[in-house]
Amino acid sequence: MPAPLDLRLLSTFVRAAHSGTLSATAVQVGRTQSAVTMQIQRLEDALGGQSLFHRSGSGVRLTGSGERFLAYAERILKIHDEAVSAFSGKGLQGSIIFGSPEDYLSAFFPTLLRSFGSLYPDIEIKVVSAPTVELHNLLHARQVDLVLVSIPDASASREVVRTEAMVWVGSKPTLEMHEFGETVPLALPASNAMDHKAACDAMARAGLRYKIAYASNSLTGLIAVARSGLAISVMTQKAVPPDLFILNAPLPRLSRLGVLIAFAETTRSPAIEAFANHIRGILPSL
Repeated sequence: MPAPLDLRLLSTFVRAAHSGTLSATAVQVGRTQSAVTMQIQRLEDALGGQSLFHRSGSGVRLTGSGERFLAYAERILKIHDEAVSAFSGKGLQGSIIFGSPEDYLSAFFPTLLRSFGSLYPDIEIKVVSAPTVELHNLLHARQVDLVLVSIPDASASREVVRTEAMVWVGSKPTLEMHEFGETVPLALPASNAMDHKAACDAMARAGLRYKIAYASNSLTGLIAVARSGLAISVMTQKAVPPDLFILNAPLPRLSRLGVLIAFAETTRSPAIEAFANHIRGILPSL
């Protein structure tokens, strides 16, 4: 009789299949890369010596056997989570890798985590902070389970769970144009970020001269530059710290963002569904 399959090995295998690298898998499961390699080898041995991955310097990819087994592994893990939830009396269990831009994490995640943790203490949540563009790449690579992402037009999707105002931020309550010689220095994230494009488009429409004086994908970095008074920045209104000021005229009004939840998989575990539903219920009121 074949030996029973170890659920921990199945979970590691699924993570490796989705991420494409054993190093990323090691981070996700909290083990060393050598330990992950040993787990994959143990699973292959348990399956009669089947090779599940092609290995190369750039990572791993599924063999034909690995592709067939992936569907079984995902079904086994999903059914396991459902059974534990239904009969253990302990509520949902499992782990989630959640991604979000830094400003949303700063503004919303403490409340979301505290309230969700009180309802589901046995669900582990790992957090990845990245801009929306990078989060889409992580979703495509299946390195995160679900993410909060921004869309530029809040009315473009019925799945938007919240809208956020983008605002100009500075160290003084009003913008004195003469202090900058009629060319406004901006501190913005990378050029592929929505905040960057929205700021530049708004300045161009208003006919105001500007220059990108500082660039940083770190909210902390942008806040530091805004505090220095050497430039003004753009961020979501909820992320503005109390010692900085929201600036209005002569600066143009900025558009609003829609915040929505995106998933890596169409078939999702009960833990992921529970967290997504919690976000939908709590986020609009924060």
